[in-house]
Amino acid sequence: MFIEEKPLLIPVRAVFNGYVEKTLRVSSTCLIKVDHNRYSVPAEWANRIVSLRITADLLRIVAENRIVAEHARCYGRDQLICDPWHYLPVFSMQPGALRHGAPFRHWDLPTPIRIVRDRILKQDKGDRAFVELLLMARALGDVGLETLEVACDLTLQTGIIAAAIVMNEMRRLNEVSRPKILRSITQAPILQIEPKADCSRYDSLRRMRYDH
Repeated sequence: MFIEEKPLLIPVRAVFNGYVEKTLRVSSTCLIKVDHNRYSVPAEWANRIVSLRITADLLRIVAENRIVAEHARCYGRDQLICDPWHYLPVFSMQPGALRHGAPFRHWDLPTPIRIVRDRILKQDKGDRAFVELLLMARALGDVGLETLEVACDLTLQTGIIAAAIVMNEMRRLNEVSRPKILRSITQAPILQIEPKADCSRYDSLRRMRYDH
């Protein structure tokens, strides 16, 4: 019956997104609760209203007509699913929470970053210094974590572990190379009018000064 009916059906031209949408308020701890689990939202949306689009395997948090966060959907119960990047603005004001904060406790960082982090956190004001490195990496966008990883690796090779060295390496790696204009001079330029050494011009200028 379907084969016979198919030529008569009107094709669906609209995109079928296939999600359920809800409106939720983000908690003061940057979390929303969905199906007995909690998911993180970027800190700038704390205590604000966002839209949640739920599919079978994905959660998308939408605010101001753009996707501000995504999480793989969890089918367990009482789970906390955090993206550490969501909390960086908070930890920039309270860097001490970096040591014991839940979002950072089990953050699966690349080995060079993890080693540098553990060394820097033992230094004076190391919490703030490492948060500044993370903020710089976040500002670089998609390549931020990779740049930080390479910078940490280069720093480890020097044997001197300091946040300032890592930051300098990140800036150097992110430096935009400026195009260099090379001029190939085959011969020296030839003057059409040769300059003349005329000291009388200087004397005339001097007389004009004295006259005034």
